[in-house]
Amino acid sequence: MNGLDLAGLPVVKPMLRSRWPQLLVTVLALGGLVLAIVAGLSGTPVGNRNFSIVVVWIAWWALLILVAVPLLGRGWCSVCPIPAPGEWLQRGAVLGPRRARLGLGRRWPRRLRNIWLQNAAFLLVVLFAAVVLTQPLVTGLLLLSLVLLAGSMSLVFERRAFCRYMCPVGGFIGLYSQLAPLELRVKDTAICAAHRVKTCYTGNADGYGCPWQVFPAGLRKNTNCGLCMECVRTCPYDNIAINLRSFGADLHRPGERRLDEAYKAFIMLGSALVYAAVMLGPWGWLKSVAYAVGGWHWFVYAVAFLVGVLVLLPTAFYLAVRLGHALARSESEPQRSFLHLAYALVPLGLSAWIAFSLGFVFANLSYVWPAVSDPMGWGWNLVGTAGIPWTPYVSRVVPLLQVTVLLAGLTWSVRVAREIAAQVVVGRSTTRAAGLVLPLAGFMFVITILFLWLLV
Repeated sequence: MNGLDLAGLPVVKPMLRSRWPQLLVTVLALGGLVLAIVAGLSGTPVGNRNFSIVVVWIAWWALLILVAVPLLGRGWCSVCPIPAPGEWLQRGAVLGPRRARLGLGRRWPRRLRNIWLQNAAFLLVVLFAAVVLTQPLVTGLLLLSLVLLAGSMSLVFERRAFCRYMCPVGGFIGLYSQLAPLELRVKDTAICAAHRVKTCYTGNADGYGCPWQVFPAGLRKNTNCGLCMECVRTCPYDNIAINLRSFGADLHRPGERRLDEAYKAFIMLGSALVYAAVMLGPWGWLKSVAYAVGGWHWFVYAVAFLVGVLVLLPTAFYLAVRLGHALARSESEPQRSFLHLAYALVPLGLSAWIAFSLGFVFANLSYVWPAVSDPMGWGWNLVGTAGIPWTPYVSRVVPLLQVTVLLAGLTWSVRVAREIAAQVVVGRSTTRAAGLVLPLAGFMFVITILFLWLLV
């Protein structure tokens, strides 16, 4: 049930309609991005002394995974600096809106209107994660490549095609945004139906048409809404609400479920396992293999990772679904149940990434202060913090937090699985739903134990 409409508050509404607050945050983030690129390309090669590694993969990652995604969903996308230069070129304006635009404005190919390319891009980043997270030059090149790709796509395709279909970060933010307690929805669909011009999609003098190519009246979940607030500005009937809601509302009600998103759930869960094993696990040889990009050991590691994430993990889940079907005596097709029930892994996946990030971030957060004072690693001391030594933070509390988060994610996922089973598989029979979910709960329990073993 929806709660408070933030867009209706007298203090908040003018800030949402104005572009200045959003622009200021984007410009600040863009300045940080430019500094990260410059530091990565020309700064010290020592990762824990370079601004690009420390601020991007520790500070920004902590902000994203621990705060932004769980609480704001796609809130980061509304101020992300990566597509900003290309979008400004495409629009021919920084604030706008203006009618004069640059670029070809082509439609994104129909066959590619899904997140399979995002899935592939994320897997590619994960395969090279050991190098990306430790070598400033690689991080600088990656960030620069993303900016150039986003910019070039803005000049070829209409609106934010890069963000919607290509961004490796956008895919998992969209998946986990279904859990956030914030949503953009229309207040009254009848008003939208009667409004023939559809300025929320086409744009007007007050704002641009939806950059994410979404018709707000058709929104049922957060996955594809970038919270850019353009529809708030263009709607002549003040019919757009920014609702506070219960956590995970998108998963707790029937809706559109797709195979590309279902596989994203497996990719994110499997990648978190690999990250935990490589970055925080006790096996030095595994980290060396993941770091030795191009060697035959690395190729074996890459193949094992891809097979594990794309084949073994989904297969194990499918077998659990088949077993659940047998226990529940369900007449539904297992393939259909697999698609729907895969969404139950979303809470467990986010809790796994939070648990991993808690261990990784708080162990390395103290590197941020010297990097801010000496971003290039050249001996500067701009704000007087260059001499602060490395110190792990709240090391005694982190394991307890990780256990709590993982158990909460497991409980939440089992609950979602039971609700989905009752909604679309066994026809509201709680007893049969419990039988179907039992093997899935076992699957999730094993995954949780693996994370506890690796992280705690």
